[in-house]
Amino acid sequence: MTPENLILVRPYRSPCGEMTLGAFGGKLCLCDWARPKHPGRTAARLRRLLRADFKEGDAELLRIAAAQLDAYFRRERAAFSIPLLFAGTDFQKKIWTALREIPCGETVSYGELARRVGMPAAVRAAANAVGANALAVVVPCHRVVGSDRSLTGYAGGLDAKKFLLDSEKNLRA
Repeated sequence: MTPENLILVRPYRSPCGEMTLGAFGGKLCLCDWARPKHPGRTAARLRRLLRADFKEGDAELLRIAAAQLDAYFRRERAAFSIPLLFAGTDFQKKIWTALREIPCGETVSYGELARRVGMPAAVRAAANAVGANALAVVVPCHRVVGSDRSLTGYAGGLDAKKFLLDSEKNLRA
């Protein structure tokens, strides 16, 4: 594999679980839980869409991402300013972009998220796109809740989702 076909990955320890950070082409493409609900699914999708393989390593971008995550978990940062690479369908990319627009400390339902991208009938598709997010925390899929405001599935587990939402209550962008 040549350097342009590699996703550099490194571990990141968050207060609510181990994560893996990955960079490709100068952009963050992975910020995922080390023990996700569906192991291997995100990695397989990234390999396929980016035509790249994973290699442990480090890069300036990964150090910056880790520093921004550290600041977020210290409640000193509400949003992230690193370049991101969305690897997915056009619809998924719309959903992931909409997730970034949910203010810190707020939540929306899957139905509201579908409405925000102009597809109010696509609630299930929106939920699937949220579940396919490879950039947990940075692209705040934890801010999406059920229509009754209940906490619903999260790749990092519901305890992590609750931790993130509780941490954001007093943190504003």
